Amino acid sequence: MKEIFTSIRRTPYQSLAAFMILFFTLFMSTAILIALSFLYGLLHYVETRPQVTVYFQTSVQENEIFKLRNNLMNTNKIESIKYVSKDDAYKIYKELNKENPLLLEMVSSDILPASLEIFAKNPTDLPEIANYLKKQSGVDEVNFQKDIVDKLLTLTDLLRKTTIIFFIFLIFLSILVLLTTTLFKIALKKDEIELMRLLGATNFYIKKPFLLESTFFGLTASLGSFLIILGLLFYLSSFLNTYLKGIPDLTLSLYVAQITVWPLNMTFLSLIFLVPLLFGLGIAIFSTLLAIQKYLKI
Repeated sequence: MKEIFTSIRRTPYQSLAAFMILFFTLFMSTAILIALSFLYGLLHYVETRPQVTVYFQTSVQENEIFKLRNNLMNTNKIESIKYVSKDDAYKIYKELNKENPLLLEMVSSDILPASLEIFAKNPTDLPEIANYLKKQSGVDEVNFQKDIVDKLLTLTDLLRKTTIIFFIFLIFLSILVLLTTTLFKIALKKDEIELMRLLGATNFYIKKPFLLESTFFGLTASLGSFLIILGLLFYLSSFLNTYLKGIPDLTLSLYVAQITVWPLNMTFLSLIFLVPLLFGLGIAIFSTLLAIQKYLKI
């Protein structure tokens, strides 16, 4: 550690520039990683909801609803249909608003509509099913989930493509700044390095101070960006609770596991710390090795 701080004191402005560009890269990487995780989690949640939900007028009888349900099942385009009665709807309403007694007093099961939650075998049949339901008597409203899914897919795809371009720019900029900084430090120590070579120092011994310093920058930049992001997440937790009210959890499906994104948990927080940490260390060490290999020829 003493060698690292001595090197930083010798070139404070270059060290600060290297740290700040690495910090900014990791901060933005972590923020985008969280945004993508929430978007993919929200997309997964929406995709598991009923694809079409049809709400009936309160005057419609159950036998009429069941008749429509049977007609839909006979089309062979429906995977499953769930009937939600007025009482079921009231139970769901009570659960969602259990912390607001005033809202519970204003609503009874009589004024809540019964509904059918419909899953199609083929998503391409959804527009036809939705249009068919809208023409039926007694139908009050038809919610077509595909519109929401398509919007989320468009937003997620746009953010993903933008992220790739942004990351390429940040990685290039980070490597350029770190490479320039390392070269400057090598130039300052050139006589010292030549002397170490004459005394028989190994290549690793010469590389070690530069690698330790780049590792230190990677660790501190990762930790600093994570702590700020963590503080922002907890600061915005009340807003997220309100915005995501009614959604029990958001999950992110990976190749080897399924990670819960929301509510915040140690597994997800560990993930958003470790991924930028490895990313930051990789950039810092790669830039340092590139400078050493190319200009010191060791």
